[in-house]
Amino acid sequence: MSTNPVISIIAPVYNEEPIIDELYRRIVEVMDSQPDSWELVLVNDGSRDRSAELMFALHERDARVRVVNFARNFGHQNAVTAGMDYARGDAVVIIDADLQDPPEVILQLIDKWREGYHVVYAVRSERRGESWFKKTTAHFFYRIIYRITDVAIPLDTGDFRLMDRQVVKALNTMREHNRFIRGMASWVGFRQTGVEYIRQERFAGQTKYPLKKMLRFALDAITGFSYFPLQVAIYASLVLAVIAVLAVPLVAFLRLAGTEVFEGQATTLVVLLLLSSFQLLFFFIMGQYIARIYDETRNRPLYIVSELWDPSADGSASDDAPAGDEHHAVIVPDAHDSGA
Repeated sequence: MSTNPVISIIAPVYNEEPIIDELYRRIVEVMDSQPDSWELVLVNDGSRDRSAELMFALHERDARVRVVNFARNFGHQNAVTAGMDYARGDAVVIIDADLQDPPEVILQLIDKWREGYHVVYAVRSERRGESWFKKTTAHFFYRIIYRITDVAIPLDTGDFRLMDRQVVKALNTMREHNRFIRGMASWVGFRQTGVEYIRQERFAGQTKYPLKKMLRFALDAITGFSYFPLQVAIYASLVLAVIAVLAVPLVAFLRLAGTEVFEGQATTLVVLLLLSSFQLLFFFIMGQYIARIYDETRNRPLYIVSELWDPSADGSASDDAPAGDEHHAVIVPDAHDSGA
């Protein structure tokens, strides 16, 4: 008889020492109010503070807490991937550890899952405690992604969602390196619906997604689900070709008319600089796609686990847990493995 929990909750953690205990308290309060068994999978993404120590203390106190400890920082999306690899529940909930996504919303996600939906994503109707710049850029990001990608990704949704075991199994077969999980969850299909909620301020600490990471994340989203940037290069080259063709008779006419508009080399230099800037932009776009092809051909693991704090007697997570090259995860044995 299987002892796997019904609900798995995944929370990636990176330098969240002031939040971990409160995160655990609120999740316990919410999940103990419903009848299903559950587990909390905390993925330590190379934290440099006391996050790992606090998570291990929770694991020692509560067997429902399992901890996947990375060998270094591999990034938020890979941490979520590791959580899905190790989660054992019939339904898997992804939630950020900073408590901007209220754990209380999980009950609404579960209700929709009980109605027969395979993916229930949380839609941000309001974003509290965020700067005008963050709100504006997020607004345009989601709408640009929606317009140019080949998959219908719901607007104003993050990774906060519930996914049925069928969906998780499908996602676990997709081991691409530049990951955009909310897009991947839309790509696999199944019955999907949304639940609106108000995103709160961070409970403590600072955001782990500065502008640089946001731009990288946007590039992963665009290049992972759209060929639009490459198509832009084609359209721009056609427009420039048309302009050049039209410019030839225009310049000839103006020269014959004796005007001095196009005399000298200044105009030529400006045009060359303009064309060069377009060329460099297109080289950059192609370089992004080529770099991602290179990442895939190297076939490195998505993450490396140095420690697995698991209460199961044999140290295994489940039949769906990572197993070497099959899941592209490497487990480095340690004294803490197998719940030691």
